Amino acid sequence: MAASVFLAVVALLHLAVPVARAEIKTTPIVADPRSVILFEEFGFKPRGVAAVSVRGVSWRVPEGSQLQAADPGLMGFILISNSFFFQINNESEYAEESGGAFCPLTSKYVLPLFRLKDIAPDGTGKGNVTIDTADQYTVLFSSCQDGVEVTMDVRTEMYNVRGAGREYLPVGLVPLPGIFAGASAMYFAFLGLWAWACARQRATAERIHAVMGALLLFKALKLACAAEDAWYVQRTGSPHGWDVAFYVFGFFKGVLLFTVIVLIGTGWSFLKPYLQEREKKVLMIIIPLQIVENIASAVIGETGPAGRDWLAWNQIFLLVDVICCCAVFFPIIWSIRNLREASKTDGKAARNLKKLTLFKQFYLVVVGYLYFTRIAVSAFAAVLSYRYQWFVTVAMETASLAFYIFVFYNFKPVEKNPYLYVGDEEEEAAGGQLELEGTFEI
Repeated sequence: MAASVFLAVVALLHLAVPVARAEIKTTPIVADPRSVILFEEFGFKPRGVAAVSVRGVSWRVPEGSQLQAADPGLMGFILISNSFFFQINNESEYAEESGGAFCPLTSKYVLPLFRLKDIAPDGTGKGNVTIDTADQYTVLFSSCQDGVEVTMDVRTEMYNVRGAGREYLPVGLVPLPGIFAGASAMYFAFLGLWAWACARQRATAERIHAVMGALLLFKALKLACAAEDAWYVQRTGSPHGWDVAFYVFGFFKGVLLFTVIVLIGTGWSFLKPYLQEREKKVLMIIIPLQIVENIASAVIGETGPAGRDWLAWNQIFLLVDVICCCAVFFPIIWSIRNLREASKTDGKAARNLKKLTLFKQFYLVVVGYLYFTRIAVSAFAAVLSYRYQWFVTVAMETASLAFYIFVFYNFKPVEKNPYLYVGDEEEEAAGGQLELEGTFEI
């Protein structure tokens, strides 16, 4: 039983939303009966150090348990290299086939930190390991006694040695400060160009363009805070409060991103100056969901996988994200259908064809962007070497920038000419094309 739980939890860590940082962290464990508690993953170089210390350690056997007393020698902290998961799996299977019990603490493929039998009388203890072989390692607590409830405060500290100093970012995330800083600079430049374009076309700028500008601002600020956060964590092991600013700006950016997609999808300010009741309902659904999603994201990022509710928050995050992604498609689909119907009645086939084509492109780009950033990138990260985890961030930010450029370029403020002459031949050709467009169904 302990073996299957151990392997299931370790596998789950790799499938769930990854923890972005590995700074010095203190995690409270209160009356926790789990056989395996995962704390952090970290990509080490040779001579890297993993240190774990505990205080306030206590344990008890709950009423009704078959155990007479808990053995502190069967509870402790270990470090596991990702390269040895298969060997540990073979050990556990062999133990089960031979009728024995497998305990991860006794495996020859783990690096022991310390066991609870080694703690001081005041309930404190510590252990550390110097890494000889570069790899990604996982720190975990293992109890080979089912049901024993453990209480303690656990402090984890992992770092690589760089010259005379310490580097608290995993080896695969070391480039992050520069990546985030460069991306932030590009978005601030993007914001400047957008402000210039809106000022130049002041007569045709709409309220939606101000909302789009706010989106760029919060996106740039979020990336700037992410750069500062990663920079401080890399050197000191603490974000120095930049993580709070990161979550605040990330919240506004997330809400505004989905709001902009919905508003553009409804044709607000482009096709009509108002929102219909059903479109308002979509916004009233998405905004609260984005609040929940950002709370879940903050909990996931700050607590790490050691929390008993960490998996539940992961599931909430993924569920809410899927609902938001599905909800934003409805306004775009409604606009496409409305444009197709209008083309049959108002006699403006050429103009409706252009609008219809643009909104269909917008729909496809939104689908591609959400699919890539939610599914494709996660699948790519699962098979990517720990040394190149930074490439996931580059892929995400590149896709985001391409999406922003497409949307902002196609829905920028432009000088409109309502008296634009459309020739009979062009109108007739557009009408024929719209007949073919009728086969485009969503």
